[in-house]
Amino acid sequence: MPGSATDPRPVQGRGRARRTAGAVASAALLLPLLGAAPSAGATGPGASDGGSLQRAFDSAAAEYHVPLSVLLGVSYLQSRWDGHGGAASVTGGYGPMHLTDARTALGRAPHHSDGSEDARGDAARTALRPVTKVPDDSALPDRLKTLTRAARLTGIPAERLRGDEAANVAGGAALLAATQKELGEPLSEDPAEWYGAVARFSGADDTATAAAYANDVYAVIRSGERRTTDAGQRMVLAARPALAPDAAQLKLTGLRHVSAAGTECPSSVSCEWVPAPYEQFGNDDYGNHDLGDRPASQRIRYIVVHDTEGRWDGVLNLVQDPTYVSWNYTLRSTDGHIAQHVKAKDVAWHAGNWYVNAGSIGLEHEGFLASPDAWYTEAMYRSSARLVKYLAGTYRIPLDRQHILGHDTVPGPTTSTIPGMHTDPGPFWDWRHYFELLDHPFEPTAGKHGGLVTIRPDYAANQPQYTGCSSSGTPCPAHGSSEVRLYSQPDTASPLIKDIGLRPDGSASTTDVNDTGSRAETGQQFAVADRQGDWTAIWYLGQKAWFQNPGTQPAAVDAAGLVVTPKAGVDGVPVYGRAYPEAAAYPAGVPAQSVSPLPYKLLAGQKYVVGDEVPGEYYYSVTFTTDSHRVVVGKDLYFEIQFGHRVAFVRAADVRVAQSGS
Repeated sequence: MPGSATDPRPVQGRGRARRTAGAVASAALLLPLLGAAPSAGATGPGASDGGSLQRAFDSAAAEYHVPLSVLLGVSYLQSRWDGHGGAASVTGGYGPMHLTDARTALGRAPHHSDGSEDARGDAARTALRPVTKVPDDSALPDRLKTLTRAARLTGIPAERLRGDEAANVAGGAALLAATQKELGEPLSEDPAEWYGAVARFSGADDTATAAAYANDVYAVIRSGERRTTDAGQRMVLAARPALAPDAAQLKLTGLRHVSAAGTECPSSVSCEWVPAPYEQFGNDDYGNHDLGDRPASQRIRYIVVHDTEGRWDGVLNLVQDPTYVSWNYTLRSTDGHIAQHVKAKDVAWHAGNWYVNAGSIGLEHEGFLASPDAWYTEAMYRSSARLVKYLAGTYRIPLDRQHILGHDTVPGPTTSTIPGMHTDPGPFWDWRHYFELLDHPFEPTAGKHGGLVTIRPDYAANQPQYTGCSSSGTPCPAHGSSEVRLYSQPDTASPLIKDIGLRPDGSASTTDVNDTGSRAETGQQFAVADRQGDWTAIWYLGQKAWFQNPGTQPAAVDAAGLVVTPKAGVDGVPVYGRAYPEAAAYPAGVPAQSVSPLPYKLLAGQKYVVGDEVPGEYYYSVTFTTDSHRVVVGKDLYFEIQFGHRVAFVRAADVRVAQSGS
């Protein structure tokens, strides 16, 4: 789903910059606070004053009698200590403590109903392009107005709390202290005695979510953390491995119990069942997903990461509409709470490519692609990573970028669909950090002669210029990014790489935030085509594409693995957006689906990294009743490859497989 522009008014019309499965209402978002910091006192081995921000934490902890480790831990889980230049998060949260003033949060059109992508992505059924009214904002709960309360407690004006990091930290400390008093607990120097206040500070309205949040905060305190913030502040939280919080304080919070019954989630996250309806309406219409029997009938190969372009309660309203589309899980920004909507055995309509839908699980994350500072919270990243690790282990899904896809890396199934494919979660999703949380960091696996590179820029330092966040052609705010820009020559003055699928007229790609035509993303692997000084060239969309890769600040690490290239004597082979069976494989009563190539070619002499070898497969499911449903498996085999920004498929019979670097 393309991301939205940052105009706070509701957006009208199509705009590719705003297709994500969410809508606008506000009521169920919370504050994300799950991290850790130095041990109480900010002294001890490895501690550092870190400059003005660390001193601000020292001062606020002392003034409001909050253990420093608790204050730092909560802030880490909220923001990883970043201030985001005073910009608001997706829920209107500001500063290192993510103090919320959701009146400032942005509203968007729901991403699946905006634009030309058919979320189901199956030509055997009429394209589904729902038109759903975005719900009005509901009354804001207290968890979305913590900045206002912090202003009352501290006497600091709201404007300062938004933009002044030291003031923001003081506001967070005041809130923690006030919450501790409300629970009838003393302002103890022992961080173990603040579990209840931390749980309440999460903003959660149920015990499971609050406990998951508090447990994360204390896990960070036990392990310790250190990093340089987006403002260049060096921060340290010394580890306290023996710290054991008083979790019994959770009983003091008065929060409700939410059952996880019916969900497919790990015990380490907070999860509830909010089912998407499987209902028939009209004549032959039904929604908003298909019943299946996965993984018995089909392997689940992919997990697709989306962002919602809308806020929590609006998203949940939409997924409960039988005339709308669906996805499997929604993750809340403020606290990482998860709602499951579609069972893993069934097929949700989310990726715009029926082949991918039939073999994937879709995760919607509350956020906005084209609002780089409407940031994804640490609480949500961590909750998502736990869910993905659980799903990957359950269904034997490899933890790499050819199986953990962004919606922006799902291929258009046919040539005509390519321009309308969604582009979320976009360049501001931190894939490097996400895979570190998945315990699968992107590390070098070979030397210079390995033949491959894994894209891995430093997220914070890598700030390519994007346009189109607020309006077409207007520069976006400078921000860290997971993507590197690709040029036709080793020179930033040369044209960007062309994508003839996006632009059949042959015009060059642009810097628009939703234009994926000349971008390689963290974790993606490509075959090296050339090197020249500080530049590296890769094979990409049938072309030699150059990106800056200086040794002093590398944008990629070396790797090795299997690649495909056309068989000898062949100039080029077709590339496909789906791996469908040959016509002879279809039984009577199931219409054969076309195996139509995309407008690209894998040319002789070029190499592309191999993912899975898969059989041609098609799930025929166009009726409400399941008696006619069939899984068709062909004899033709395909290789999934990293072809451009999006993955693609080639017939195994057309290519040969080799070791990179050979």
